[in-house]
Amino acid sequence: MTLPTAFGPAHRTTERPRTQPRHDAATAHRIARSATTTGSDFSTGDVPAWLEARRRAHAFRVDRIPFAAMDNWSFQEGTGNLVHDSGRFFSVEGLRVTTPRHRRQQWHQPIIKQPEVGILGILVKEIDGVLHFLLQAKMEPGNRNLLQLSPTVQATRSNYTQAHRGTKVRYLEYFTDPARGRVLADVLQSEHGSWFYRKSNRNMLVEAVGHVPEHDDFRWLTLGQIGELLRLDNVVNMDARTVLACAPIPDTETTALHSDTELLSWITAQRARHDLRAERVPLAGLPGWEYREDSIVHESGRYFDVVAVSVGAASREVAHWTQPLFAPRGLGVTAFLTRTFAGVPHLLVHARLEAGFADTIELGPTVQYTPANYAHLPAEERPAFLDDVMTADPARIRYQALHSEEGGRFLNAESRYLFVQATDDSAPEGYRWATPGQLSALLRHNHYLNVQARTLLSCLTTNAVRL
Repeated sequence: MTLPTAFGPAHRTTERPRTQPRHDAATAHRIARSATTTGSDFSTGDVPAWLEARRRAHAFRVDRIPFAAMDNWSFQEGTGNLVHDSGRFFSVEGLRVTTPRHRRQQWHQPIIKQPEVGILGILVKEIDGVLHFLLQAKMEPGNRNLLQLSPTVQATRSNYTQAHRGTKVRYLEYFTDPARGRVLADVLQSEHGSWFYRKSNRNMLVEAVGHVPEHDDFRWLTLGQIGELLRLDNVVNMDARTVLACAPIPDTETTALHSDTELLSWITAQRARHDLRAERVPLAGLPGWEYREDSIVHESGRYFDVVAVSVGAASREVAHWTQPLFAPRGLGVTAFLTRTFAGVPHLLVHARLEAGFADTIELGPTVQYTPANYAHLPAEERPAFLDDVMTADPARIRYQALHSEEGGRFLNAESRYLFVQATDDSAPEGYRWATPGQLSALLRHNHYLNVQARTLLSCLTTNAVRL
């Protein structure tokens, strides 16, 4: 029996909620088509000259300075933490890490604390029937060559709320106003867990609705063109690479060495078995670290330094500023070993423990190290697979290029990224074979793959390498 209500007779509505497909296969196929398209009105060969023209159009300068010469930055009384006067942006603090399962069961280090969730967003638009991606020629003080291709929007909350009193972030409205576009990907992903404390960014791909105004510092490129550029050293920045890795791709794999459920169970087991305690402590008096006028360095001369820079960049929201940067000691080596099982390529992932991760463990590449940090160790104590990758016969190398890490916080941080054919199918404790499709599916969720793994997956998404 239907009872009347205070607003009139009750009734059942005949209107049903609209349903949507759980997975947008059409978008994935459009992404795949873009990855196989390398022709465009703006050719790939035009990109280096355009980047050089943007360098000439703006004045860029980065100089190392003493900490005392920084504007609005100081060592906080009591803690010695390096902080901005506004209380915004980020701070450099100390971290004490304790974990019984690590080679070093306890260590201390500086860490970047930046609790803001930034936006890394790439605008997408169909041009002549093919999806194009709007990338920006963006200056970052830590990049070896300063100017690289970045996402359409690459901004912290302090940036896009104009805490620095700079100019408005261009194209931001496409990522904050749902009416301006259709979301193709939107997920929180971590930054470098060794140098950031629980830092995440919102990685977004948004297909624009309507006309998109043009600007000289931005260019539309297909995924295939971006793949060609990923074969070059230091052209596509880290933030663009992580967003591109999150692009939905067609699921063409029919088998895998381990089922999706088995892979997820293994990840959960790895997270459950590792006990890590990361405690923020004062930067002042951090054990093992020496304080100098222009740097904070480890007593061993390894790992990284904390330094200060003065930056001039006419194309940025603020034309001049000073800031701290982390400067690693040596070139990194980051690689996936790859092998085919039943005709399907697989990648050997490593369950990596990094002190700054929100979930303790994320999947990383097979190898992710700075070799100089381990050169003093005998061969049997060096990280698994590192020597194998560094001495690999060129015939085994499927891809290699130098790529910069996060140029807004790290100075001249570069890694040699590789895909290397494995010589056998071994997977020691902490390692597991997974397909690219399985890893791509994990990227629809938060905090499963670290930023280095995402860089290598972006090379697959864009066809920079084919396995």
